[in-house]
This record gives sequence, structure tokens and C-alpha cells, in this order.
Amino acid sequence: MPIYEYKCEACGEEFERLVFAGDDENAIACPKCGASGARRLLSAFATGEKSPFAGLSAGSSCGGSGGFS
Repeated sequence: MPIYEYKCEACGEEFERLVFAGDDENAIACPKCGASGARRLLSAFATGEKSPFAGLSAGSSCGGSGGFS
């Protein structure tokens, strides 16, 4: 069950929502104004912008040897 970020087309509010399989994304209501039809956004992690993992390569989080001891 992924968490998606949405932006309300009516008031501009950005919010997150846990989405279950089979949920109608067109019916997601804005928590601020109640309007439906919010637009799903790309998350910072997906785009690499402001990501805490930006700039890390696959082996850079390990110690100097990059492997297991």
C-alpha cells in the first residue's frame, strides 16, 4: 500500500494519502476544501530532488571495503 502525494486542483493544498489496491484515485478528496479529483505528484524520492539519498551510489553507504566482514 503506497503513500502518494497529491495536490488539490481547487485550492492548491498538497497532502499525502495511503492508497489501497482498487481505490478510485479520481475520488480522493482534499482534506482542506473537500474537493475531489486531486492530482498525484511525483515524490521527491522518485525525482531525486531534495532526496536524502541523492548523490549516493549503490556501494557508498557501506564502510571502506564496501562488503561484509
